[in-house]
Amino acid sequence: MEEIINISHLVKRFDKLVAVNDISFSVKKGEIFAFLGPNGAGKSTTIKILTTLLRPTSGSAILNGSDLSSNALGVRNSFGIVFQDPSLDDELTAYENMEFHGVLYRVPKEVRRARIEELMKFVELWDRKDTLIKFFSGGMKRRLEIARGLLHHPKILFLDEPTVGLDPQTRNHIWSYIQDLNKKEGITIFFTTHYMDEAERVAHRVAIVDHGTIIEEGSPEELKRKTNAASLEDAFLSLTGHEIRSEEATAADYMRMHRRAWRGR
Repeated sequence: MEEIINISHLVKRFDKLVAVNDISFSVKKGEIFAFLGPNGAGKSTTIKILTTLLRPTSGSAILNGSDLSSNALGVRNSFGIVFQDPSLDDELTAYENMEFHGVLYRVPKEVRRARIEELMKFVELWDRKDTLIKFFSGGMKRRLEIARGLLHHPKILFLDEPTVGLDPQTRNHIWSYIQDLNKKEGITIFFTTHYMDEAERVAHRVAIVDHGTIIEEGSPEELKRKTNAASLEDAFLSLTGHEIRSEEATAADYMRMHRRAWRGR
């Protein structure tokens, strides 16, 4: 199967701190890929590099045929992203948030309106399109952020801790939408989570990261077999010796990325 993300010898240093230490991996087109690691492992830094929020110190990253170092705009056009922190405008309606994103990405008006309706119906929010975001529940906001991230027809959807803070029923609903989306549109999903049951149930492959390096990679079943573990969580603990903690990119990061995307047009 064709690779849509190809990372080779990626390094990110902050003065003397090496946050990402010579990692290489690939993600196949249409795959659901999980990136797991304890706090400070480098997973959030890696996502920020892949979404053009940070420049790597060295190494290469190619997303959907676009080289990160020479074609950042092409990379940005290839993905949608949902951060852990809310990034919707509470004083706008659900539809207005979607419309703003579509204008930012210069989706043609007729295409934009049809796509907004399609996606809001997909996440079951079309009947709330004229409701201000400040009246939405956490689960509704997350569903809308997923819809918004898909508006410009990205090939890759990045999800950073997409269900953190949500109740178990809402978490299950969110993943149902994402899995349906993966099957329906063949979109590649790259996500981080500290809910090990999600990774075990949803991911086709998992990369376990610690101290800025990839410790092990494979399907959940392969990782369990390699460590003789009964669950992915046990496999994770066996490989890293750490309890998993969350990292997140922020809503401010999201806005900075989109301002850069707009200036790059």
